[in-house]
Amino acid sequence: MGLQPLEFSDCYLDSPWFRERIRAHEAELERTNKFIKELIKDGKNLIAATKTLSAAQRKFAHSLRDFKFEFIGDAETDDERCIDASLREFSNFLKNLEEQREIMALSVTETLIKPLEKFRKEQLGAVKEEKKKFDKETERNYSLIDKHLNLSAKKKDSHLQEADIQVEQNRQHFYELSLEYVCKLQEIQERKKFEFVEPMLSFFQGMFTFYHQGHELAKDFNHYKMELQINIQNTRNRFEGTRSEVEELMNKIRQNPKDHKRASQFTAEGYLYVQEKRPPPFGSSWVKHYCMYRKAAKKFTMIPFEHRSGGKLGDGEVFFLKECIRRHTDSIDRRFCFDVEAADRPGISLTMQAFSEEERKQWLEVLGGKEALFPSFNRAIIPRPEGSAQLDKMGFTILRKCIRAVETRGINDQGLYRVVGVSSKVQRLLSMLMDVKTCNEVDLENSVDWEVKTITSALKQYLRSLPEPLMTYELHGDFIVPAKSGSPESRVNAIHFLVHKLPEKNKEMLDILVKHLTNVSNHSKQNLMTVANLGVVFGPTLMRPQEETVAAIMDLKFQNIVVEILIENHEKIFRTPPDATLPEPGPLSAPPNAPPRQSKRQGQRTKRPVAVYNFCLELEDGDRPSLPKEDTPPSSLDSLSSPSPTTATALGHPGPDRNHLLTDGGSFGDWAPTAPSQARSSAVQWLNPQSPTTPSCSPAVTPPSPKLPPVPLSLPATVADKPPESIISRKARAVYPCEAEHSSELSFEIGAIFEDVQTSREPGWLEGTLNGKRGLIPQNYVKLL
Repeated sequence: MGLQPLEFSDCYLDSPWFRERIRAHEAELERTNKFIKELIKDGKNLIAATKTLSAAQRKFAHSLRDFKFEFIGDAETDDERCIDASLREFSNFLKNLEEQREIMALSVTETLIKPLEKFRKEQLGAVKEEKKKFDKETERNYSLIDKHLNLSAKKKDSHLQEADIQVEQNRQHFYELSLEYVCKLQEIQERKKFEFVEPMLSFFQGMFTFYHQGHELAKDFNHYKMELQINIQNTRNRFEGTRSEVEELMNKIRQNPKDHKRASQFTAEGYLYVQEKRPPPFGSSWVKHYCMYRKAAKKFTMIPFEHRSGGKLGDGEVFFLKECIRRHTDSIDRRFCFDVEAADRPGISLTMQAFSEEERKQWLEVLGGKEALFPSFNRAIIPRPEGSAQLDKMGFTILRKCIRAVETRGINDQGLYRVVGVSSKVQRLLSMLMDVKTCNEVDLENSVDWEVKTITSALKQYLRSLPEPLMTYELHGDFIVPAKSGSPESRVNAIHFLVHKLPEKNKEMLDILVKHLTNVSNHSKQNLMTVANLGVVFGPTLMRPQEETVAAIMDLKFQNIVVEILIENHEKIFRTPPDATLPEPGPLSAPPNAPPRQSKRQGQRTKRPVAVYNFCLELEDGDRPSLPKEDTPPSSLDSLSSPSPTTATALGHPGPDRNHLLTDGGSFGDWAPTAPSQARSSAVQWLNPQSPTTPSCSPAVTPPSPKLPPVPLSLPATVADKPPESIISRKARAVYPCEAEHSSELSFEIGAIFEDVQTSREPGWLEGTLNGKRGLIPQNYVKLL
């Protein structure tokens, strides 16, 4: 049972039970007071802990932002650029989240702590003051009654009457005070139900708003997260291919290191100990130097270097060789020594010590000594041994037979070209196909004797066995250059030009093969062999450097990109001549670096206003942010080589839609909070974050920046270069794909033709009609026709 009500009539009786009920009410208020006091203390501790957590999160974000991945080689792939930028994206996400957390922590003070302190001070404090008055008046009233009752009846009547009046007045004052106190006690018991709970509701509304903001941030981040997973999977796939190549090269060098020395500008180079003579009584010392010699100029360079002291590099010495003399063991107490005399230092000779007798003989031979028994250090590049496979009529027959069989029997087989056949069966099939007598007898299309994986492995083995790769050693470096840099369109144009520089037979066979690979990629939903996966498989098969080095293996990922470009643009590259008006690609005319392809449009991201934490807004159905589509079918991931929408995933892992990647141009840090005075209007914007004033299309390819739209090397000027008043009711063609994120926008692919294109009142946007639907188009995504 709860507290018993205090009846006003009991104030006049002031019975013991009335006093018990008053004490029960006072005890309850005291308990409430202590509870609120503890709650305020806990709330302040919560704010302090929140600030500590926020500081730790910010420090973590700062550490992420400051770290940068280094890459091996002279360029990164688009995937690697996105991975490199991911730490900054993570940092910006945390920074944004912590901004919201700090606002929530501030709101706790305003919405919870201060109202509770006010209630405790003004309401509970007032009751305490009333209690003091009531207790004091009780003591005074009953003391006066006791004193009055002790008056002698023999006193004068006038004196007794005066005493009676005084007691009666005091009793009336006491009753009034008692009535007010009882009223106050009951009022505060009822008031605390809303005066205390209302701040709690505001506090929890602030928490809900913070978590909703976190949900919105996570929803915006989800597209980037899916893109990053694709980037990571692509990089992992390339890593696996690169690792196997590196291990193979390492094993070759381990077995025969002499045959895999890198070609060098020096005739000989290596470590030698050089005797340094000192004045008596110090004698002499031997110091290790890295020595380099150019025979044509007779120039000898020595650089002191000591591995054990942390690899400290000393100052080098250069002299010109006059002669070299072998030292016999009876003339010096060390082995493997020889003397060299400098032409520019008459009368001074240096004694040097090699690591072994074999190395001494090699140095003597290079330096013109007497014991020239071994070949020169300056080894020419060892050509690959020619196999029996040739780029002849028989080769074209093998290629066509294998392709027909694959397209007839296994075009939908999962992991086509990635799943390898049994080595012995592959060799047997390839031998039969390359034998004129048995080639025609092999029926690959109808025979069950040969598995599809055996046929695909034989085809790849034939291409690898050619004396020279299909895309030639000569053009290898030229093909790699555009894959490392440039806009997507300039990459395609450069590869287009280079393909037409290939020998006719090479180009013809490449055409047949790439046409087949395009067909394979068109069935990627069944076989999971997307453009990127085919690039991983056929990059090392169609391209390889003449010299095997780790640096060359690091370029494997760019070979994959070249193959992706060929597959995605087969019709253009092989069916049309290259544009003669474009500059010839080459190492000296490499296009400028392009931003990562799978990125959101350059410029600022849609700003998310500051959440409002101290009032509630009911969401109307029309104002609710649209949720991500759950039933969108997974599409394969976009290749990184050109603006084609063809996509690629890792084997067995179909990727999500590639239309939402966020880069530095629009980082989470761009969501600047608004001023407190704008809080109410900001809250309404927050409930409906999409604004037609901010372009929300998410391209699969990086378009020009809305602020300063660049003109790609291979594209005409876009409408971004024309003043708005000049764009009046014309046609336009899309140069970048875009997916609408608002009902007023249009979705389109590259090449889409828009009718009745006009300027829009929205900055950076045009209005146009596509397939009968009219809507907004990002201005820098199209060019006028």
